[in-house]
Amino acid sequence: MKNNSEAITAITTMHQEIDWDSIYSSELLKIYNFFIYMLGDRETAQDLTAITMERAWTIRNRYKSNLASLSTWLFGIARNVLKEHYKKYHSGKVKIESIAQYEEMSASTDVETDVQQQQEKDHLRKLLTNLPECERYLISLKYGAGLTNREIAKIANFSESNVGNILFRTVKNIREKMEEENGR
Repeated sequence: MKNNSEAITAITTMHQEIDWDSIYSSELLKIYNFFIYMLGDRETAQDLTAITMERAWTIRNRYKSNLASLSTWLFGIARNVLKEHYKKYHSGKVKIESIAQYEEMSASTDVETDVQQQQEKDHLRKLLTNLPECERYLISLKYGAGLTNREIAKIANFSESNVGNILFRTVKNIREKMEEENGR
């Protein structure tokens, strides 16, 4: 009987072979954007993304497709990497980094519009960094990683409707603050 069990395990493992090249290609940017939204620091986001992917590769034999999607599993690892980072290096404050140095100005002749857009992006980043951690976490998963509410619910251990409600209220509040401060 033990031999049958081992054979079933071996067959299941063979069917769970994962194409890590395609996973790396499809999930890397999502995980990186998640860290950017959470931390606002490109270098740290790159480092934590690398740690996440390396850890996933190292513990790949622990992945169980019947328990969670690969994306959910990877974001669980990313969440743990972020917690470890906060414990080790962070006081909970997010580094507000202007991305002006990383983005090239467009070739348009309207420099004033380009500068205004950059200022709006910087203002939005500041508003995001002042959100409570839970809201910033959900916003990071939704808009940074581009996940659906269903995927976020699985990762964050919330109901899908709760995720939707929190995101709706958070985005509404951010829009209102942007409009207030822009005098609209």
